Amino acid sequence: MWVRFLPLVQINTIMFKKIINNCIQYCKVCYDELAHKTTWPTRQQLTHSAVVVLSASLVIALVVFAMDSVFKFVMTTIYPN
Repeated sequence: MWVRFLPLVQINTIMFKKIINNCIQYCKVCYDELAHKTTWPTRQQLTHSAVVVLSASLVIALVVFAMDSVFKFVMTTIYPN
């Protein structure tokens, strides 16, 4: 009684080729969308967005610093060394 392994190998090869072809097709579609269908912001829009993000970050940092200073003052008042 012999066991045949050839069909299993052929199935795995077919599945492997299918997976590779799907990956290649996916990469092609991604490139097409990125290169041809994406609208990139202008330099002015990008600069404006960067300024907004930097301003918001600075304001948040100042608020956290103020809260930390107040908390430190309260804690040193309650628990002096």
